[in-house]
Amino acid sequence: MAVGVWAWTEKDTFNNLSRLTNVALDPAFILILVGTVTFIIGFTGCVGALRENTCLLAAYAMFLALLLLMEMTVGVLGFIFKDWIKSQATGGFQAFIIHYREDPDQQNLIDWIQEDWLQCCGIEGPRDWDRNNYFNCSSSDIGSREACGVPFSCCKRKPNEIIKNKQCGYDVRKPSYNFEVAKVIYEKGCIQAGEEWIERNLLAIASGAVGTAFTQILGICFAQNLRADIFAQKAKWH
Repeated sequence: MAVGVWAWTEKDTFNNLSRLTNVALDPAFILILVGTVTFIIGFTGCVGALRENTCLLAAYAMFLALLLLMEMTVGVLGFIFKDWIKSQATGGFQAFIIHYREDPDQQNLIDWIQEDWLQCCGIEGPRDWDRNNYFNCSSSDIGSREACGVPFSCCKRKPNEIIKNKQCGYDVRKPSYNFEVAKVIYEKGCIQAGEEWIERNLLAIASGAVGTAFTQILGICFAQNLRADIFAQKAKWH
């Protein structure tokens, strides 16, 4: 949560309300949201157990139950509405591409997706970078050196290359480019690469989801068991 607030402060988001229009796509906002939820759940569970406070323990169990219900709902809806989720992911990726140079957090995120995670380029391919004003082929008219190119994160890493050349994606989409494009950059789009990644890691994803759900159910059971013990102990006092 603190990291997210710090990132928003560095970007002056609090003083620039126009940045809040795409707040749901902002990695800093996601950090703040996840951090806040984690803090609330952890606080109620920890303090409730230490102080033997039945109200906080009940709140802890309720929060875990709501979180588990939300996760199950998202899982079911994600399976049913796969096409809708794909279209939303495409729209989000388009926004990332359009604002690539405007937000350093989104820039770092898309670079990580393309270079390290999925090894892809664009939504359906490198041509999608035409949506960005810096990489659009017509930007050569205004003197942009990146025109008709792609970000360095689209480039394939050369053998024994320690530091990637930040200019490796220049001119790769120009008809006059002298090298074989497929050997220089990734030509697969990130949506297709993401689908293939999910298929390859489906067992690991399912195992992680089951493990997380089991842990949450244990937390609910432990909280309720502790509440029952507290009530039983108080009953002996009367």
